[in-house]
Amino acid sequence: MTTRETPALIRVLGGESLPTPPVWLMRQAGRYLPEYRELRAKAGSFLSLCYDPELAAEVTLQPIRRFGFDAAILFADILLVPQALGQKLWFAEGEGPRLEPVADATRLAEIDRVVDQAKLDSIPETVRRVRAALPRETGFIGFCGAPWTVATYMVAGRGTPDQAPAKELFERDPALFQAIIDRIVTSSIAYLNAQIAAGVDAVQIFDSWAGALGPEDFRRWCIAPTRRIVDGVRAMHPQARIIGFPRGAGHLIPDYIAGTGVDAVGLETDIDRTFARNEIQSRVPVQGHLDPLVLRAGGDALEREVDAILTAFGDRPFIFNLGHGILPDTPIAHVERLLKRVRG
Repeated sequence: MTTRETPALIRVLGGESLPTPPVWLMRQAGRYLPEYRELRAKAGSFLSLCYDPELAAEVTLQPIRRFGFDAAILFADILLVPQALGQKLWFAEGEGPRLEPVADATRLAEIDRVVDQAKLDSIPETVRRVRAALPRETGFIGFCGAPWTVATYMVAGRGTPDQAPAKELFERDPALFQAIIDRIVTSSIAYLNAQIAAGVDAVQIFDSWAGALGPEDFRRWCIAPTRRIVDGVRAMHPQARIIGFPRGAGHLIPDYIAGTGVDAVGLETDIDRTFARNEIQSRVPVQGHLDPLVLRAGGDALEREVDAILTAFGDRPFIFNLGHGILPDTPIAHVERLLKRVRG
C-alpha cells in the first residue's frame, strides 16, 4: 500500500505529522443523525441493532457518507463483552444500560455457567461488511471497553456517578474483583483480535471511568489490565495500532502510556493543553479534545476553539476528535462547520 493509500489515521498513529489532521468523532454514528434514528426504529432495540451485521454496518457507514470523516468506528457497545460473559444486559429507554449486578463470588459463578462468547460472533461480520464498503483512504477503528470501566458496570449493574460499588468491592474482596477483571481481559483480547482479523485498521480501548481512581488503584486496575490486553492483541497482531482513552486520568497519562504500551491516547476536554503537549504528545500521538458542548453550541466560539486546539497540537502527530461522545442534540450544521474549519 502506498503512503497515499494508507489512511491518514494510520499514518498519524505511526508517528507522522500531517498538515491537516484526520478527523473523526466519538459516537459519530448516533442519535444526532436522522438516518440513524430511522434505522434504530427499524431495528426495534439497541441490542438488535448492534447484533445485526447488515444494520450495524449501515449505521457505521452513515457518518462517513454524510460527512466524509477520515475514520469510521465500529457500531457496537462496550457492554457486549459482559453480556457474552453471561451477564444479563438490557437498555432502559432514556436511562441507559442495565445489567444484573455481580457483587459476590456466587453471582460470578452463576454467570460463568452461562458464558456465551458466540454472542460476539456477529461483530466480525459487521466489520467485514464495513471494510468492503469503506474507501481505502478511510481508516476503520474497532474497540472494546477497558477492564476497569466494564467492571464498574458489571458490579453496579448500571453507570454510577462515583463508581462506588466497584471501589467498595475491590477494597472488600480484591481477589473477587481481580477475577472479574481477568474474565474481561481474556474476552476483550479475543474480541479485539477478531475485529482486527476481520479488517479494522486500529482499535481503541475506552476507559471512561479511569479518572475515578487514585494513583495506586489506577496502576492496578487501569494500567495493568490494559497492558495485558495490549500484549494479548500484539501477540496475534504484532503491528496492531492501539489507542488508549483513559478519560479523566490527567497527570497519570504519562504513566499510562509507559505502562500499557499503547500507540496513542485520547485527550479529554478538561486536560491542560500545555501539559498535554509537553508531557503526553511528546511521547505518543494524541487524539481529541474538543468539548462536545462547544460543538453543540457552534458559532464563532466553535471556530475559535478548533483553532486553539490546532495551534496546540497540530504541528505534531494529532487526530482531531472530541473529548467525549457527540451529544444527541448536536446540530448537523455544526459538525459540517467543524470539518470545514479543521480542513481549511
